[in-house]
Amino acid sequence: MKKLVEKHPLAIRWFHWVNFPVLALMIWSGLWIYWANDIYRLGWGTTTLYKFFPQSFYDATHLDHKLAQGMAWHFLLMWVFFLNGLLYVGYTLVSGEWRYLLPNRHSFREAIEVTLHDLGLRKAAPLVQKYNGAQRIAYTAVILMGLGSLLTGLSIYKPTQFGWLTQGLGGYEAARVEHFVLTIGYVLFFIVHVAQVGRAGWNNFRSMVAGFEIEEVPAGAASPRLAQREPDTQA
Repeated sequence: MKKLVEKHPLAIRWFHWVNFPVLALMIWSGLWIYWANDIYRLGWGTTTLYKFFPQSFYDATHLDHKLAQGMAWHFLLMWVFFLNGLLYVGYTLVSGEWRYLLPNRHSFREAIEVTLHDLGLRKAAPLVQKYNGAQRIAYTAVILMGLGSLLTGLSIYKPTQFGWLTQGLGGYEAARVEHFVLTIGYVLFFIVHVAQVGRAGWNNFRSMVAGFEIEEVPAGAASPRLAQREPDTQA
């Protein structure tokens, strides 16, 4: 027997779909800014193993000579990113959704099991739940990364006005490195997140669009809709 099972509330879906394109556009506009002083590379001394980013990248994407435009878009989108994140955190606190999102004492063990299963090194499937341990850790980390991006962004945008913040982050150069590393973290999160969504299939993707999944329920079993909303006793 098939049943519709509630998974994601409307607010969670709204915050998710607002944040995804906003963050992507912030990364894009950030590259316009980075072009003006693209100093980061992997290497040592005069030896460069990889440069972020070679001139061929700018030639192909036409991201060069757009510093002012990039700054204007970046700081405009920053307010949308900040307000959306603030509303998201506020909603999870008021609604109790934080119980499903924050890592608990089992999350790190579950995250290892999920990773091994996804890599094909563990046959047993992880426990089916609203958010597994890997998801709890990843989603909480992204929230903390968002806060870090806001603080490091302010410190390099206004290093004099926010001198106390800039110094607290290790100085201007350190804050800029931290901001750049966080951006790489978002890109990696995007890649893994999209890959996981594709691997999970259409039913999982639909749950973030429509808010429900279609599940096979044995005859006589308790309603999964009711079971889904039970308090997390492991937190």
